[in-house]
Amino acid sequence: MDRLLLVEDDESLALGIEFSLKDGGYEVSRVSTVEGGKKLFHLEQFDLILLDVNLPDGNGYELCKYIRNKSDVPIIFLTACDDEVNIVQGLEIGGDDYITKPFRVRELLSRIKASIRRNSKNVTSSKDMSVESILKSENILVDNIKGTVRKNGEIINLTAQEYKLLLIFMNKPNALMKRDEILCELLEGEDPFFDENTLSVYIKRIREKIEDNPRDPQYIINKRGLGYKWNKDIQH
Repeated sequence: MDRLLLVEDDESLALGIEFSLKDGGYEVSRVSTVEGGKKLFHLEQFDLILLDVNLPDGNGYELCKYIRNKSDVPIIFLTACDDEVNIVQGLEIGGDDYITKPFRVRELLSRIKASIRRNSKNVTSSKDMSVESILKSENILVDNIKGTVRKNGEIINLTAQEYKLLLIFMNKPNALMKRDEILCELLEGEDPFFDENTLSVYIKRIREKIEDNPRDPQYIINKRGLGYKWNKDIQH
């Protein structure tokens, strides 16, 4: 049974979500603060975290950054604000998805199921995407057996989703790929909620980790209106 951490300070809403999640077959631990979330995160192992943005002792962004520095566990933001800036901010710091309040229980359960499944499949299958065990592109080295990425010899920490996306690009060097083609490979046709805006955020996050200057990318480049490509040769 999958275990979820719910961080929500609205008591009545939190109780309703907790009931729905348990009714949906999940084990749920619930807290209402950033500090409570940090404490419980260290005490228990979770398959997914539901994180409210506005909390009494801080905000969900702060907690997301803290968790993301230590774990690749999927994080879904619960937000009353559907403003694009806030949504993008949540994704850029490591969130995997977001859902705006009010939301339907069925949609929430679908998002949770998709995020857990996607993360599980990425962890188990991303290493098998390439026949080659080592992929090298200038100062980027991917060990496809260990599932590690290094830049100039230093480990780069990628989430399972970011790692899979990086492999998609590196397995097709110098090939222009349309957004829908990338999404199809990344999601394997499973997650209807993952949109192009989210893809852009993931690519931005990878650039920030592998590029010397993310504003002038040399590895992952985009051709406006056409798509993206890995702009370097690959050595096996």
